Amino acid sequence: MLSTTQLTELDREYLWHPYTSFTNPSPVFPVRRAQGVHIELADGKKLIDGMSSWWSVLHGYNHPAINKAITDQLHQVAHVMFAGFTHEPAAKLAKTLVDITPAGLNKVFFSDSGSVAVEVAMKMAIQYWYSQGQAQRTTFLALKQGYHGDTFGAMSVCDPHSGMHHLFHQSLSHHLFAEAPSCKFGETFDERSFANFSQLLQRNRQKIAAVILEPIVQGAGGMHFYSPEFLKRVRELCDQLDVLLIADEIATGFGRTGKLFACEHANISPDIMCIGKALTGGYITLAATLCNDKVSDGICKGSSSVFMHGPTFMANPLACAAANASIDLLMKNDWQKNVARIESQLKQELEACRDLAIVEYVRVLGAIGVVELKEPANVFELQPKFVERGIWVRPFGKLVYLMPPFIINEHELSQLTSGINAVLSGVCSS
Repeated sequence: MLSTTQLTELDREYLWHPYTSFTNPSPVFPVRRAQGVHIELADGKKLIDGMSSWWSVLHGYNHPAINKAITDQLHQVAHVMFAGFTHEPAAKLAKTLVDITPAGLNKVFFSDSGSVAVEVAMKMAIQYWYSQGQAQRTTFLALKQGYHGDTFGAMSVCDPHSGMHHLFHQSLSHHLFAEAPSCKFGETFDERSFANFSQLLQRNRQKIAAVILEPIVQGAGGMHFYSPEFLKRVRELCDQLDVLLIADEIATGFGRTGKLFACEHANISPDIMCIGKALTGGYITLAATLCNDKVSDGICKGSSSVFMHGPTFMANPLACAAANASIDLLMKNDWQKNVARIESQLKQELEACRDLAIVEYVRVLGAIGVVELKEPANVFELQPKFVERGIWVRPFGKLVYLMPPFIINEHELSQLTSGINAVLSGVCSS
């Protein structure tokens, strides 16, 4: 086994971490193991995980039920190509996903990651219209301040100017972007907030393949929470104008917003839905794109009847087994009660941050707590301070936020919220 020094030296020489400079990297902390809500570093220090490893670890780390599901499956078949074969974990998972997602979504296409699930959704929409004899419909209408992933198709429907991918703008397909919803979650809906979206969709309907958006919560684009009424109006207008609707539930799915899927806040069902992140409980990368009969029949009964996509590790049996175990745990462990408990505590304890001079806004929805700063956070400065306090919180942009595992208890969550308040208070006084 490598010593901590050896690990650090190898990391520094060879590893390029996400969203970092190789020549001037942010600090990394060697991990020895993880259990429950704790990540244990190589020096023995334990951190309470406030990020759920990028919003995916619902049930904590090293959960015996998911461990067993993966181990049992490992002794059967770890992987087999999905062209020409099928297997029980995939079939069971597909049936479960159809049962728990909004009504009408009854076809499941598995892939490797959330970004690829978005690519699949976009290809479905384009191929649907090609099969209908409307090959000109290749444009997408997305929302400003939205985020859908890091691959090229997904990047093309992220905010082209304020988003993290703006430097690639000239190399991407160019699409349409409506103003981000200005009507906040929990506030009275303002008709004016829908005007720009409505105008763009009506004016360009003949070239638009689909609307793509993150329902209710715009995640990595800024953690904005918007009115369910906006989403409801989007669904109604798409129906009226015969435009497909893609819901990107990769970050919002599996209870994170207080509903099993965020579309349920507006009581709508999209034509295509993307899920990932928490699908396997944070164990193995897996994603899925679901669609309704309109989309699957439209593609398969058209002139181009074969859907042209096929990831090598599609429906990996180990990942599907983990997902089946994770969803089973979610449904058995009263996730609604846990999320409501977390939401209530976040609202109460993050309120103290509102009075800090550097804080612009504090907001909470479900098991998501956001402290928005007036200026971008300095990750180099803040990250080690959070670690010193025994918590794992990784800011981005102006946001210091929490998305803890659902199993977190009251004391552990208080350590996260008090740690954020203490570190930000220290920044104010320095």
